[in-house]
Amino acid sequence: MMRILINETNLNIHETGSGSPTLVFMHYFGGSGLEWQSVMNQLSDRYRCIAIDLPGHGDSDESVPGYAVDTVAEMVAALAETLQTGPFVLIGHSMSGKIAMAVAAGTPDRPAPPNLKALVLVSPSPPVPEPIPDTEREKLLNGYGSLPEARKRLKNITAKPISDSVQNQIVADDLRTARSAWDAWLLHGSRETISERMADITIPIHIIVGSDDRALPPDVQPKLVLPYLRTATLDLLNGAGHLLPWEVPDELAAFIAKKVTA
Repeated sequence: MMRILINETNLNIHETGSGSPTLVFMHYFGGSGLEWQSVMNQLSDRYRCIAIDLPGHGDSDESVPGYAVDTVAEMVAALAETLQTGPFVLIGHSMSGKIAMAVAAGTPDRPAPPNLKALVLVSPSPPVPEPIPDTEREKLLNGYGSLPEARKRLKNITAKPISDSVQNQIVADDLRTARSAWDAWLLHGSRETISERMADITIPIHIIVGSDDRALPPDVQPKLVLPYLRTATLDLLNGAGHLLPWEVPDELAAFIAKKVTA
């Protein structure tokens, strides 16, 4: 693990392997870069793999400049530049799928990285407001930091059997997420609209979702994501839930390798 100062915020990264392009992984809301360990282990013999703890998550500090989608996207782009990734593929999951789209489209203050070659998006949050019911949003806000609620959230976002150690890590990541990051996504980031810039993305976008995803059901993608992304394709993994990197790492690693080499 290594900590790097970006925009006055120390970001923690997990790095392994070598090769090109570099694969840069981001995690879901309430998670950490650790969700990508099993996937990275299967790809590190061919690619340099970097997983980021996004600000306020994992071992990264709370964000000094804030948590707006574009603000975090600019931090991710700056981190890729600092790490001298060379050509890279950005892999986003759920919350960070929206951030990945913002990186690829460019923000008002930072153009898209010229060395970004493709996006792989796992059950991405859409570039329009995420359809979180008001009752569920309130439940998530009120359940912050609660062990019983964290365990309930785990059951809701997984469909495949996972080991006790993985369950413990998912709950631990949930509970160590900073309150500032937790509230910012639920109250603001998930409600942001960046769809007007999606037509600017010209690189390939490969989307994959679990058929039994209850957090972001599969029909969210054709309704709220694909209409804005003219270069995107969509694949479905049968029987999987929302946490594909934890539930089906072998299948996900194979998907990423296939799309990176396509």
